Amino acid sequence: MALTPSNMIELGSPAPDFNLSDPASGREVALQEVRKEKGLLVMFICNHCPYVVHLEEALVQLGKEYADRDLGIVAISANDAEAFPGDAPDKMALKSYPFPYLYDETQAVAKAYDAACTPDFFLFDAELKCVYRGQFDDSRPGNDKPVTGGDLKSAMDAVLAGESVSENQSPSVGCNIKWK
Repeated sequence: MALTPSNMIELGSPAPDFNLSDPASGREVALQEVRKEKGLLVMFICNHCPYVVHLEEALVQLGKEYADRDLGIVAISANDAEAFPGDAPDKMALKSYPFPYLYDETQAVAKAYDAACTPDFFLFDAELKCVYRGQFDDSRPGNDKPVTGGDLKSAMDAVLAGESVSENQSPSVGCNIKWK
């Protein structure tokens, strides 16, 4: 398990468009369908990464907590499913996230976002400009720090309140995306 940090794209970068398969529903889902009035959170995750598994319950809670707010949430897996069958679409469909969990088979979307690791978080404002790219919080498998989502939630709450997001952001870390 190689510890890989986020690439920390430039704040203000536009959200790359996407139209990806949703293994749970079998339909295509576009960025414009998941964004909401105040913005969009795009998360790159997968099924097998211990860093994602460590946050899985908290990601479900985050989705439930923000479901009725004006901020869209979507998760994307771009891992090579041939090399990592646990991340294949049929396994993704078994997850019960309260937000779409899409499959980036060509990995083009992950590359467009400059995603590097799982989990990797990108928060965009109402104009779909990046205002946060960083960690969920500072909890990691084995470090005994509680999973709170504090860093990401602070940024999400600022977006919802129409306030500026602090530029003091720490990169997410996790397993590298499994490129083909």
